Amino acid sequence: MNINFVVPCLLGLEAPIAEELREMGASDVRAENGRVLFSGDEHILARANICSRFSERIQVLVGTFEAHTFEQLFQGTKKLPWEEWIGKEDQFPVKGYSLNSDLFSVSDCQSIIKKAVVERLKTKYKVEWFKETGALYQIQFSIMKNQVSLLIDTSGAGLHKRGYRPASNAAPIKETLAAALCYFARLRDFHTLYDPMCGSGTILTEGAMMVKNIAPGLHRRFTAQTWKQIPAEVWAEERERAKSLEKPDIPFKAYGSDIDEYALRIALDNAKRAGVADYITFSKGDATSFKPETERGTVIVNPPYGERLMDVKSVQQLYGNLGKVFAPQRGWAYYIITADEDFEKSFGRKADKRRKLYNGMIKCQLYMYYK
Repeated sequence: MNINFVVPCLLGLEAPIAEELREMGASDVRAENGRVLFSGDEHILARANICSRFSERIQVLVGTFEAHTFEQLFQGTKKLPWEEWIGKEDQFPVKGYSLNSDLFSVSDCQSIIKKAVVERLKTKYKVEWFKETGALYQIQFSIMKNQVSLLIDTSGAGLHKRGYRPASNAAPIKETLAAALCYFARLRDFHTLYDPMCGSGTILTEGAMMVKNIAPGLHRRFTAQTWKQIPAEVWAEERERAKSLEKPDIPFKAYGSDIDEYALRIALDNAKRAGVADYITFSKGDATSFKPETERGTVIVNPPYGERLMDVKSVQQLYGNLGKVFAPQRGWAYYIITADEDFEKSFGRKADKRRKLYNGMIKCQLYMYYK
């Protein structure tokens, strides 16, 4: 069975997602703004859910078409082969969004798409009413510049929900973005990682999981596990495959510090749940007094931006202090993500490289210092 898929993602993460999908064996991988498209079979569906570090979710692409009117939306939706996925007892709620399009009422689009799917399934199953008590097939629509994409979600809860972080501190970084920061820092299993403002430890935990090659979705469930199209043995085989690729013994070490003792307790619990606590040492400390334990290291930090924590003046003073302790020296690299466009001025030197990323809806830059 060849299936077309779409991965919605945080802006700036399209390239790492495309790379990891190719490594998983997906075909026809192509990155677009805010999403990645690819093809594969039911094994790739399960594999992408279990193993993708940077994706928000995995969606089946049922079809695309152009629509300027509600009639075009209805007819375009009705033409698609919904019966290939949705059984006569399955649930198929509809949600989505419309941007820069003639059809701007989301609630109207929602009801028209639902009605069109019902009409299609009525014809196929010869029934007048659907109980919707079976497996969940969440229909998602996106309408961008009058181009309609109709999808079915396979993931359920967003893929950033690995299961190891039931609690976190204020203003946490999303797991998918934390993993991406480690990717952009080219973190390897022989490196030493530092986060001197670690909060609930997400960057450190994601870094350790990445270098140890622990699949982020190994211990969670996905909506498509209840689907008749994906046999249970597919999921079992893909979980076994993911486990077989883990690296058992690696020299990796990580050090996390924070001034908040409660956050550090959460960080340790999270690392234990993720299976990487043996690789991470947590201690209480102020980032502005950063003293590394090793001769070489990679520092990745997500400091306050002056948006939710601390005021702008305090944040700029903090950046200046970080610039002093994160001194350029052989064997050290520093990666700082922030929304402050004047960061380099406060920090005291220009980055060797910058990369635009989004932390949720906040436009940020990843400032990279490695020379």
